[in-house]
Amino acid sequence: MESFRSLTVTQRDQILVEQQVFDIFKTFYNLPPSSQSFMLELQRENHVEYLTKGLTGLGPSFCVLDANRPWICYWILHSIALLDEFVDPELEDNTIDFLSRCQGPNGGYAGGPGQMPHLATTYAAVNSLVTLGGDKALSSINREKLYMFLRQMKDASGGFRMHDGGEIDVRACYTAISVASLLNILDDELVQNVGNYILSCQTYEGGISGEPGSEAHGGYTFCGLATMILINEVDRLDLSSLTDWVVFRQGVEGGFQGRTNKLVDGCYSFWQGGIFALLKRLNSTKRVKPIPLGDGEGSGEESPQTTASSDAAGEEGLNEDLSLGGSHSEIGDQHNTSSQVNVIDIDHNHSKGHANVEPLFNSLALQQYILLCSQELNGGLRDKPGKSRDHYHTCYCLSGLSVCQRSWLEDEDSPPLPRAVLGPYSNLLEPIHPLYNVVLDRYWGAHEFFTKS
Repeated sequence: MESFRSLTVTQRDQILVEQQVFDIFKTFYNLPPSSQSFMLELQRENHVEYLTKGLTGLGPSFCVLDANRPWICYWILHSIALLDEFVDPELEDNTIDFLSRCQGPNGGYAGGPGQMPHLATTYAAVNSLVTLGGDKALSSINREKLYMFLRQMKDASGGFRMHDGGEIDVRACYTAISVASLLNILDDELVQNVGNYILSCQTYEGGISGEPGSEAHGGYTFCGLATMILINEVDRLDLSSLTDWVVFRQGVEGGFQGRTNKLVDGCYSFWQGGIFALLKRLNSTKRVKPIPLGDGEGSGEESPQTTASSDAAGEEGLNEDLSLGGSHSEIGDQHNTSSQVNVIDIDHNHSKGHANVEPLFNSLALQQYILLCSQELNGGLRDKPGKSRDHYHTCYCLSGLSVCQRSWLEDEDSPPLPRAVLGPYSNLLEPIHPLYNVVLDRYWGAHEFFTKS
C-alpha cells in the first residue's frame, strides 16, 4: 500500500483502470460459452433505441452542449447508419430543417440557430446531411456561401481558424479540407500552405499535435494525416515515425490511449484505429511513390497516384479522381489534380484479394475492449468501465469497430472473414470511408450528387 501511495496520479489511475478491465476479462473467461457469446454480441436493437431517443429529445443536463447540436446529430445519425438502420421520414425532415436553421447567412453552420458559424459544427452538419442523403438533405447545403466561409477562415499561416477570431489548429485544417473535398469545392486557395502548417505540428514522437510545439495527440494525428492525404502532400510527413507512435498507443487493455502515458479511451478506437485504416492503404512501411494512372475523370491527362507499392499499378478502379469529387464545380479554381491522391485509393475499392499481412495493431483485442468494456448492454457505448454511456463515445466506438472488422482485408468489396469479426458475425457493421468517417454508401451518394451539381 505504501508503494501505491508513492506512485504518481497517472500511475495510480492506470493501475485502477487495468484492474477494472482485467476483472471484466476474468469474469468473461470464467463464464460458460453461451454466456460468453451473449457478452460478445453487439446489442443492436438497444443501441438503436438509445440513439433514436437522443435524436428526438434530450434532458435538461444536455444544455451544456447547446453549441454542439449539429455534433449530436452527427454522432447519432452516423451511429445509426453504421448499424444499417434509418431514421423515420418525419425525423429526417426535422433534422434537415434544424440544420438549415443552423446555417449562417454568410455560410457555414453554427452550433445552433442564431449562433456563430464554426468549422467544427460545419463539419458535423455536412457529415450529418451526407449521412441522411437524398436531394433534400444535400441540396440544403449552400455550397457557394460555405466556400466563402472557408475562405474567410483561412489564415496567412496556411492553417484555418475554427471561427471568426478563433484558434488556428490541425482540427480546423481537417474540418475545412474534409468539407471542401466532400462538397467538391476544394481549390488551390484553400489548399495553399496547409501542408506546411500540418508539417510544423508533427512532433519528435512522430504523432501530430494540435498546434506547433504541443504534444502529439490521436485526434490531431488522424486529422493531420487525413488532411495531408486529401491535399496530396502525405509524402511530406515522416510516416515511419508516425506509424511507430500510433502502434505504441494500444495498451494492455486492448484499447487505445490518445497520448503518451494517458488512460485508455473507447473513442480512440476510431481516432487511432482510423489512422491504421489510412496507413494500410498508403502502406507507410514502404516508400510512398507516385505512379502513373490512366486518364482521371474530368481530366485529359495522366495523373500520378500515391499508392502502397509498385505492384498496385495494374490494379483496377484507380483511375477516378475522387479527392475533389470528380468533375469540377464553378466555385473557385479547382485544386490542381495533376498530383492529386485519388481518394478512391483510400476507400474500399482499391485492390483485390484478402490481405497477406496482419494489421499493425491487435484488431481482435480492440474489438474485445469495445464489446466487453465500452458497450453497455442496455444501449450506448462509453469511454471505459466506470464511465457513463454517451452519444460521442457510441459514435467513435462503433466507427472503430467497423475499422477493426475490416483491418485484415485488401478487397473491402468482399465481406470480412468470420475470424476477423469478434463475436457473432451479426456484429458486422457497415463500412466507412476512413477519410471522412461517413458510411461508405452515403459517401458515394454525396459524391454522385456533388459531381453532377
